Formats: sequence, structure tokens, C-alpha cells
Amino acid sequence: MGWGRYLLLGDFGQQMDLADQKAELDHIRCELQDSRVSTYSASNDTSELRRDINVLQCENDELRMYLTALIRLLLSKGAVSKEELTAIVNAVDSEDGLPDSRYSGPVL
Repeated sequence: MGWGRYLLLGDFGQQMDLADQKAELDHIRCELQDSRVSTYSASNDTSELRRDINVLQCENDELRMYLTALIRLLLSKGAVSKEELTAIVNAVDSEDGLPDSRYSGPVL
């Protein structure tokens, strides 16, 4: 995956990289779905609150999956280094006044 494939195989190599990324995303998605189903099935509580929490958990899991894929893609393409990404995350974390791994400010 990466520059070697692209340089040697051109567009075909890039398509192979994209296929690899898609396969990894599909694998992560399946793992998340399996964990959600087993968590939900194990619960006998069918209250509205539990369903709402489950929906939020699913949405959060999906967002984390897409963020993970985006970060891995940026790193694999050399668009950003781990150090640069860490510095940006720390700067954004501090923008709302509290470096607490949360952010409540505007996106743009």
C-alpha cells in the first residue's frame, strides 16, 4: 500500500490501495455491528432510554470508524505526520479553554 504501488502500477495501484482501505473499513464496520448486536441482545431492558443510548453508541462508533479511516489515509498518503496531527489535536482541544479531550467550539 502507498507510494510504491502507485509508482509501479499507476492508477491501478491507487485503486488497489482504495480497495484495501474499503476492505479494512468493512471489517471494522462488521466488528462494530457484532459488538452492538451482542450488547443490545444481552440487555433485557427495552426502555426508550436504553434504545436512545444504543442509537447514540452506534452513531459514535460509526463516527469513530470514519475518523480512524480518515486519519489512516492522511498518514499513509503522507499528507500529515503523527506529530503534526497531535499538535493540531492539542491546539483544538485547548481552543475552548479546557484541555480535556473534549471540544465544544465551532467546527470552522
